[in-house]
Amino acid sequence: MDGNGTTKLASFRNDYSEGAHPRLLQALTQASAEQNTGYGLDRHSLRAAELIRARCGQPQAQVHFLAGGTQTNLLAISAFLRPHEAVIAVDTGHVATHETGAIEATGHKVLVAPHVEGKLTVDAVRGLLAANTSEHMVKPRLVYVSHTTELGTLYTRAELQALREVCDKCGLLLFLDGARLGCALAAAGDDLGLAEIAALTHAFYIGGTKNGALLGEALVVVEPALQADLRYLIKQRGAMLAKGMVVGCQFEALFEDALFVELGAHANAMAQRLQSGLKAAGVQMLIDSPTNQIFPVLAHAHIEALARLTAFERWAPHSDSHAVIRFVTSWATRPEAVEALIAEVARLVR
Repeated sequence: MDGNGTTKLASFRNDYSEGAHPRLLQALTQASAEQNTGYGLDRHSLRAAELIRARCGQPQAQVHFLAGGTQTNLLAISAFLRPHEAVIAVDTGHVATHETGAIEATGHKVLVAPHVEGKLTVDAVRGLLAANTSEHMVKPRLVYVSHTTELGTLYTRAELQALREVCDKCGLLLFLDGARLGCALAAAGDDLGLAEIAALTHAFYIGGTKNGALLGEALVVVEPALQADLRYLIKQRGAMLAKGMVVGCQFEALFEDALFVELGAHANAMAQRLQSGLKAAGVQMLIDSPTNQIFPVLAHAHIEALARLTAFERWAPHSDSHAVIRFVTSWATRPEAVEALIAEVARLVR
């Protein structure tokens, strides 16, 4: 309850408002009581890397533990590209919209194409290739996708396969941003497991920050030609943690059993309950998302009233009278918080 006597609802702004899952905190407590080798060469990081390689079915892959998603995208893309080469992404892609020009700051242009339900299509890739054809322009070299997308949608195995085929044909690299990969792997209807993603991409990362970890992402570099000197580049970019075990022990806990997917499944279940409850109250959705991000379309007056009760993202205009907002659930979202939000929105729109 705030100072005006209004009952405040739980925040639905993002999936990293909470700290870490208790099992990961326990792993951190145990590792903190030890003396560990630094810079990601501790036993926890090495075991976590082995667990991830085994789950991916890629024994030759390199696994590097980094602090955050923007840092991981910047490090990987700048390491994989030569100075004149560019990234292909959709206009909603995280590297194009929410990383403060981090990729461009390394000297690499991001070429954007319109999204289709948040996804990049083969036709869009071909279109950008056709538009950049000489040494007077940047050379497209890396295709960037995210799974889940910024709209909470999923690539199918067929769609990712088609992108890999055009990449192979045109000499492009395929890189997958997995900031919310836990939710993707746990989503109903998803047909891309870790092994399929590893087989179809040249590199990708597994997000811990948005799936129960205190911090951390695992960069998985499958393609041997991209692996040389990566630790040098990680150090040069300021991304090599002296206390690397802080990230490594968390990924060890996430992947020694099914916890990583279980946390994504909980976040998805809470969002799907919220989505179905809002639809039942007559609320339109921008898109049907199967994961932990949902996008209601509400009248401006209802959005302002709701903003006094809970936190969320104002996503995009929709019409003169309505706008799109985003609710996000997490590994820690409580069912009663979801029910309270459904009830409040239903009351507003009734």
